[in-house]
Amino acid sequence: MNTLLLIFCAIALIGGLYAGFARDPYAKLIAIGIIAGGVMPLIIARGYVDVAAALALIIPLSTIFVLQLCKKGAA
Repeated sequence: MNTLLLIFCAIALIGGLYAGFARDPYAKLIAIGIIAGGVMPLIIARGYVDVAAALALIIPLSTIFVLQLCKKGAA
C-alpha cells in the first residue's frame, strides 16, 4: 500500500511541476487536474471521504469557471 501512495504522491508532484513550468492557461488546467488525480486517493487513504466527495464536486466546477475566464480573456 505504501508504494501505491508513493505513486500518487509522485503524480501530484509531477502535476505541480508541470503547472509551474507551463505557460498556456489550458495546460495549467490540465496540470491542476493531474494534481487533483494524485491528491484525491491520498485524501481517501487518510479517511476523509467527505472531503474527497466535496472536492469531487468543487474541482470540476472551478475548472468550468476558469475555462470561461480564459475564453473571456482571449476575445
